Amino acid sequence: MSFVANDYKPEQPPPRKESGALGWARANLFNSWFNTALTLLALYFLIETVPPLIRWLFIDAVWGLVGPDVCREADGACWSFIRLKYRQILFGTYPFDQQWRPLIAMILIVSVALLSCIRRFWQPWMVGVWIATLFIYITLLGGGVFGLRPVRTELWGGLPLTLMLAFVGIAVAFPISVLLALGRRSDMPIIKAICVGYIELIRGVPLITLLFMASFMLPLFMPSGVSIDAVLRAQVAIIVFVSSYLAEVIRGGLQALPKGQYEAAHTLGLSYWQMQRKIILPQALTISIPPIVNTYLGLFKDTSLVAIISLTDLLLATRQSFADPEWRRFFVEAYIFVALIYWVFCYYMSKYSQYLERVLNTGHKR
Repeated sequence: MSFVANDYKPEQPPPRKESGALGWARANLFNSWFNTALTLLALYFLIETVPPLIRWLFIDAVWGLVGPDVCREADGACWSFIRLKYRQILFGTYPFDQQWRPLIAMILIVSVALLSCIRRFWQPWMVGVWIATLFIYITLLGGGVFGLRPVRTELWGGLPLTLMLAFVGIAVAFPISVLLALGRRSDMPIIKAICVGYIELIRGVPLITLLFMASFMLPLFMPSGVSIDAVLRAQVAIIVFVSSYLAEVIRGGLQALPKGQYEAAHTLGLSYWQMQRKIILPQALTISIPPIVNTYLGLFKDTSLVAIISLTDLLLATRQSFADPEWRRFFVEAYIFVALIYWVFCYYMSKYSQYLERVLNTGHKR
């Protein structure tokens, strides 16, 4: 009996309808009548809105340094308003001739923040760099030393104030939240009760309430002749608020660890703080990266609430920039400009957190 082998046929590529852009569209956008209807509706919406928006933003927009009369006759956005008012938006009521100081301060703190994102700089000395940076930042804004003209905190505003409230809030609230999370899981009843009471009390009230209390109620309880700066009171309120939320986020990371991690640490004979520093906290913080960054994003945007206690943050400085009746109708351009600033910072924090998740393998792939 003879056997005839079949002719060898090389593997063929998949049909075009099942691979590539056409295959992806068929599998994700047109795989059912309902999804097809939604896709067509979305395409119609994009066709009707995107081209007019592009024309308004770029093609028909006014870019030169012109007056409000020219902008009112134009069919597009008036970016001349931003070119004329950008210093007021960015620096608020800070003295015009001294605005180089907050500019240098912002460049410094953003540079240190970017350096902190590089893993080889994750060293203990980086804590000292941050302390020195924040000291220089406040010194540049306030002046009064090294020949710098004093500037009252009532005149601080715009993006420098927003960055200070956000960065100081993040830097100070994080270690406090770690202690609160550990205290809430402590076996000592007094420590646990204090931490639970603090966290639940602060999380039970909105940030705006804490700002009002710090700004208007706290001075009533101070001794006669003693006053606390308004910016400092707002900063403390933000730190207190954020630390309570971060504590619950970190506690979730601690509870997510298997019990075997704690038993292995005890078996090695490590003390409580050695166990937390070398084994437990690194894993818990790694697991908690997404909610921690989400809290930071909320903090950065919630700094705009200080406007209710008369602090000129970036958003309030923007509203003040179109107080002139001749420019008031161009408030949309101002809000777009500020929204872009917020988006840049928030987008970078979000993408960096995703990078950390990939590098530290927080998905626990198997």
